[in-house]
Amino acid sequence: MQSQLQIGDLCIDVTHKDVKNIHLSVRPPAGSITISAPLHLSENAIRAFAIGKIKWIKQQQTKLLSQDRETPRQYIERESHYVWGRRLLLKIVEHDTAPGIAIKHSRLILSVRQNASFTNKAEIVERWYREQLRLAVDPLLSLWQQKIGVKLDRLHIQRMKTRWGSCNTAKRSIRLNTDLAKKPPECLEYILVHELIHLIESTHNEHFIALMDQHLPNWRHRRDQLNALPVRHADWEY
Repeated sequence: MQSQLQIGDLCIDVTHKDVKNIHLSVRPPAGSITISAPLHLSENAIRAFAIGKIKWIKQQQTKLLSQDRETPRQYIERESHYVWGRRLLLKIVEHDTAPGIAIKHSRLILSVRQNASFTNKAEIVERWYREQLRLAVDPLLSLWQQKIGVKLDRLHIQRMKTRWGSCNTAKRSIRLNTDLAKKPPECLEYILVHELIHLIESTHNEHFIALMDQHLPNWRHRRDQLNALPVRHADWEY
């Protein structure tokens, strides 16, 4: 059962689950607040718990919202774009063949038809990032499903507005944000492992943390690395 709890200017998404303990999360990058609560816990008890955590919530939101933002992309010559953590300068080549993207030395070469619009360029780049992420995640998925001992039914790769990834335990599906193709490869691996472990433990409780420690001991460093990097300027929701 899902509901929302309003405490001053804080809007908290509450999910009642078959869990033993209440758990609070402030999620990057936008600082959204979620609580997973045992089925028997009343709204008043959840509210009292959240009120006791307001100072911590505000601290976490301030930290997340101070994260650097990318400037809006314009898809012009020598604009900076990132691929697997590496900064490349955009070079635009106009010709009448099929559009595409290639990397040459420190250049990201975007081939487009003459007078291609901003929207055309953006769609080509976004599709390319999605393809790069798919190529990178397939071998990782095979590796980590075997290591963790889980089986995923479906993987979705798409632009996501408020999360790097998500897991639907009922459908045994995972969604990954295309922007992960801009970040260092170890960040992608961290998010994938995080979401796969949710197939075993749906909340971020002690069991979940123990599983993360077991399978990816340096996950906290990878999380901090990812959260310290700039995020998309326009599309993250606050």
